[in-house]
Amino acid sequence: MKVILKVHRSLELLCRIGVFVAFMVLILAVLTQVLGRTIGDSPVWTEELTRFALIYMTALGVGLGLMSGDLVNVDIVCDTLPDPWPRILRLVASLATAFLAAILLPGAWKYVQIGLLQKSPAMGLQMSFIHFSVFLLFLLLLAFAMVRAVLTLLSADEADMKRET
Repeated sequence: MKVILKVHRSLELLCRIGVFVAFMVLILAVLTQVLGRTIGDSPVWTEELTRFALIYMTALGVGLGLMSGDLVNVDIVCDTLPDPWPRILRLVASLATAFLAAILLPGAWKYVQIGLLQKSPAMGLQMSFIHFSVFLLFLLLLAFAMVRAVLTLLSADEADMKRET
């Protein structure tokens, strides 16, 4: 149990730092764009950087949303069922999410490889860097879904998980 909680805390910390960095990049790019428009012309690259930062912020935050329950969820059904059904449904949802993410990973990797042939128009970045965000999203979703499934199997409810972090 301690190992899986340590993995969970480490993943969560890395993702929180990543989301913070992406959000700061997004804020700076938008601020540059707004100030540029005030002065005259805003740099062309700010719109592209804003989009890329938002994409990475989403990719890094999806696992956090899964663990906190902030992703789309049908709590109404779970809350009305007697024990142990909410726990069973959480486990099934976590395993289904992990399964779907695992199925989509190879396609996402092909998408990254396609990006090797392209560069972004304004910044000239290799698009594989941007396309990697999709691969990262599915990888993190798989990891967090598996952690959630294991914690559910070990009967750790969300209160225990939050108390340990």
